[in-house]
Amino acid sequence: MKTSLKINIPESKAYLLIIGILSITLLYFNLYIGSAALLLLLYLIYYNHKIISKRNLQWVEYIETLSMDMDKTAKQTLIDFPLPLCILNNTGNLTWYNGKFSKLVKQNDMIEKPIDEVVPSIMLDNFTKSDTANMQTRTQIGNKIFDIKYNIIENENHEKSFALYFFDVTEFNELKTAYEMVKPVIINLQVDSFDEVLDSASEDVRPIIEAEVERTIKLWTNKHSGAFRKITKDKYLAFMDEKALRDLEADKFSILDEIRKIDHGNSLPLTLSIGAASMASDLSSTYKNSITSLDLALGRGGDQAVIRRDERSIFYGGRSKAVEKKTRVKARIIAHALRDLINESESVIIMGHHNPDLDSMGSAIGMYGICKMLSKKAHIVLDHPNSSIDVLYDRLKANDNFKNIFMAKEEALRVMTPSTLLIVVDTHRPSFTEHPALLDISERIVLIDHHRRGVEFIDKAVLVYHETYASSASEMVTELIQYVKDRPYIDTLIAESLLSGITLDTKNFTFKTGVRTFEAAAFLRKFGADTIAVKQLFQGDLDSFLVKAEGIKNAKILGGSIAITSCPENLDNPSLIAAQIADELLNIRGVKASFTVAKRSDGLVFISARSLSDVNVHMLMEKLGGGGHIDTAGAQLKDVSTEEAVEKVEELIMEFLKEEE
Repeated sequence: MKTSLKINIPESKAYLLIIGILSITLLYFNLYIGSAALLLLLYLIYYNHKIISKRNLQWVEYIETLSMDMDKTAKQTLIDFPLPLCILNNTGNLTWYNGKFSKLVKQNDMIEKPIDEVVPSIMLDNFTKSDTANMQTRTQIGNKIFDIKYNIIENENHEKSFALYFFDVTEFNELKTAYEMVKPVIINLQVDSFDEVLDSASEDVRPIIEAEVERTIKLWTNKHSGAFRKITKDKYLAFMDEKALRDLEADKFSILDEIRKIDHGNSLPLTLSIGAASMASDLSSTYKNSITSLDLALGRGGDQAVIRRDERSIFYGGRSKAVEKKTRVKARIIAHALRDLINESESVIIMGHHNPDLDSMGSAIGMYGICKMLSKKAHIVLDHPNSSIDVLYDRLKANDNFKNIFMAKEEALRVMTPSTLLIVVDTHRPSFTEHPALLDISERIVLIDHHRRGVEFIDKAVLVYHETYASSASEMVTELIQYVKDRPYIDTLIAESLLSGITLDTKNFTFKTGVRTFEAAAFLRKFGADTIAVKQLFQGDLDSFLVKAEGIKNAKILGGSIAITSCPENLDNPSLIAAQIADELLNIRGVKASFTVAKRSDGLVFISARSLSDVNVHMLMEKLGGGGHIDTAGAQLKDVSTEEAVEKVEELIMEFLKEEE
């Protein structure tokens, strides 16, 4: 590249101009003196040009020498750069590196080698597919952690190269980890149904049980260098650090098993619920998160630990069923509060979960019966029935008393106001409701559900009746009917709807059936519920029967105790068929749990899971985004084939069997 420089000296030009003017003037007055002056002027012009040329040459030489010195300095700076440094071409191969980089990777002769071959922990795509300069990533090399800052350099031919600078942040990372490990953790503990457990033991051993529970919790807290305080006879507050909490996670909260082993003649088992919260923005928020975690553990049936960390909830335990409460005090209180809310409301809208089953529909019809008893107009949100409820739906539409009971989603959205009472039954997850948009409008929401609580919950409900020990939402609504009015009365069809919901969720009074379940059934029977009529609601056609037979025939047993099968695709009622097949598989000798996969015509895959309580199918289905109960659960998957869904379930089963071993 040629460098053109020119030195301008304004003073010299001015002097020469003045001399030229004077020489011409002298030439006019005296030829000889003027000629001598002109010769002198020419000499000065020549001399000035010579000096200027010499200076320009010296300046060019100086610049060129400086440029060479700068190139040498830059090269030496790169070679002696105090950080590991390398340069990649546009394909990710090394084109240059300094000694620090060679020492870091303990290699030589790396030119043209791919960077991910020299440093396997580096993702090559992070650089070669990046369009943004001055980016940063983190990787581990040996036992050290490095932040890699890289610049994208583009030459005149638009070819990219990448300069990578390696910053050792190992010490900083260790300090950060040490800081994280000493963050405070707040833990709330509650003994589940402690009064009922004590009542189940003889009076002389009750103080021993209480003392041993406290001693066990104290030893557990001291073991992890924590502190605890007893709040009431069944509630405790503990403080630990993050390291202790991670040790508890690695130990799978063995305190749950230790409490369960306490036995002094109590017929009901002792279980513990734990709500823990890792440090949030401040201690106040951490304590609130701990309380929320405990509520979540209790809402899921107790006997488990829930950790709140980084806006996520992590679950441990949950192997025991919720203990049935013999007292109906809470049902009576909820019934009176519900009566007041209905009487104060201008209108009432009821909805269950989408794709409703007989329990969802039965409990919704039961709530309609309560509104009818209180002379309040109500509607149930439903666009179209499905095969699970079509027989009941047809019976309701054929009855003059129930012709206008259902309301389409669009109409419900149009008539819904903030003062409208919205009653949600058989689900507590907003996204699972028949029409979630209604929840955003109403400021008066009643929630009635029996499923184990998940992370998603209708938090804005003004009245919550959530009991995981109940067999079904229909059982809960039946109890409310008995207390909402002094002399309750319901239509026979309402009684049969409620009884069908109880029958469905208890699998003909086999699963999760307590004393209160039979009492609720007896109450419904008194109002004319016909068991034969209820049985007819469960009848299917011959094709469905053959599909179920084929599913049972194709079942395979994993681990000698868990059955899994699938159904043909494009069924009209896959969820119902899958549930019925899963129920039937439990009749096979030695089978403790069953899973059935079925795909609907629109591509949605249903998974029904059943258990004889030895396997917690709720926790397994929760990993697939579903939920339910310990012995009855399910999940729905999108954008997967039946075979892929079966593979996912099999992986969960094998993982579970491995943990059990």
